[in-house]
Amino acid sequence: MIIEPRAVKDEESAHPIAGSWRPIFRDVVKAFAEDDFELSQVVPGVAPVDPSIASQNRAYVRNYGELLVELPEDTWATSCAQWMGQHWEVLVDLYIKGEGASDLVLTGHINELNGKPQFTVGLIYVP
Repeated sequence: MIIEPRAVKDEESAHPIAGSWRPIFRDVVKAFAEDDFELSQVVPGVAPVDPSIASQNRAYVRNYGELLVELPEDTWATSCAQWMGQHWEVLVDLYIKGEGASDLVLTGHINELNGKPQFTVGLIYVP
């Protein structure tokens, strides 16, 4: 039996992305890989994307010069979340066509809304 990681409220250390959040990130990155940084199709568990964030993310990925691909299972070995007292900050490692793992990360934060995760998209960049 595989036990998926849970969301951990620990302000001292980062932890793996909760298993229950992973489908949200898969759906978001799938849309990004299709050049839909605005998330024109509603993604359950995701707040509307700020237009300036969508524009910055599109420009950054284009300037990076590679095509994003959907998240493989390997993503979860290196991606993390850390509790910040009111929400979790997340870093999700992104993958590119042809090469696999990239230097790019998707940032953002997760709040609990009525007991369910709500992701707010942050910037994509190379840390």
